Amino acid sequence: MAYLKPEVHSYFDESTNAACYIVKDPSSSACAIIDSILDFDLAAGRMQTKHADMLIGEITSNGWKVKWVLETHVHADHLSAAPYLAAKLGGKVAIGANIQTVQEVFGKIFNAGTEFEMDGSQFDRLFEDNDTFKLGNMDVRVLHTPGHTPACVTYVIGDSAFIGDTMFMPDFGTARADFPGGSATQLYNSIQRILALPDETRLFLCHDYKAPGRNEFCWQSTVREQKANNLHVGGGKSEAEFVEFRTDRDKQLGMPKLIIPSIQVNMRAGQLPRPEDDGNVYLKTPLNKF
Repeated sequence: MAYLKPEVHSYFDESTNAACYIVKDPSSSACAIIDSILDFDLAAGRMQTKHADMLIGEITSNGWKVKWVLETHVHADHLSAAPYLAAKLGGKVAIGANIQTVQEVFGKIFNAGTEFEMDGSQFDRLFEDNDTFKLGNMDVRVLHTPGHTPACVTYVIGDSAFIGDTMFMPDFGTARADFPGGSATQLYNSIQRILALPDETRLFLCHDYKAPGRNEFCWQSTVREQKANNLHVGGGKSEAEFVEFRTDRDKQLGMPKLIIPSIQVNMRAGQLPRPEDDGNVYLKTPLNKF
């Protein structure tokens, strides 16, 4: 691959503990936005675009050109700003091809109705495992890394990999695997794919929750650091050890506070459900489904 070190600009949102990225080809003006964030006040049911507008300001002031608005998965802890950003800046909205599985599972949970297409058509591009595409003069490779959700993917760009929720910082471990369609076994195998990348590969995470004893938020690691020190999979832990640990741990976890609105919006590529007959948009709360 040419230009093995992309420019990575990261933006952390403490209200959702989420990181999003602008990734730029250093040889051109082309850039991609990965895992964008839409501000959402759960108590008021009110959306804002402060975080997305900050990205727009960064991109326009630097004269960058958005080619892709990428999702690593259907997030359960924040809403995506992908359609808003694409409308303002251009770029194709994309995710892994297994989004169809996620839509089938959650379309039923939320009783989304016949108007909700469960074929991924809300996105401009669905990536198959090992697909490649261009970001300016750079090649991007897509790895399917399911387990946290069926549609999770990792974007490998030069010396960098954007790994979504597969792993967190080494002192915090790994993502949960108990959402509908999740699998601890798949998650372990997906993590092994990531850890098979070169040791010096920079890993950019989707979240950080600041492990006990650590004072600062962090959302960047390396393959070498994760292999040596990750609490859940480091040091050569076996699949059986991981699956037992992950399954037991997940039983103790509550649901993310924004899971109900996030999944309904994000399974639609960040778009809202259609307005109802009074002209207003509503999000549903299914009872006893999570």
